[in-house]
Amino acid sequence: MKKLVLAAALTAAASTAFAGSMADPVVEPEIVEEQASSSNSSIWVPLLLIAIVAAAVAA
Repeated sequence: MKKLVLAAALTAAASTAFAGSMADPVVEPEIVEEQASSSNSSIWVPLLLIAIVAAAVAA
């Protein structure tokens, strides 16, 4: 009788370990954030203004 109970318990444990369906798994899409481009324009604007002022002073 003990062997029957043990076999039933092991069968129940094994069946729940492999429980599942054949449905396709739901995979969430990977979210990729774009990196902000380097702000080289913030350097060029003051340099351009200084060049324009220097050209105006020299003229």
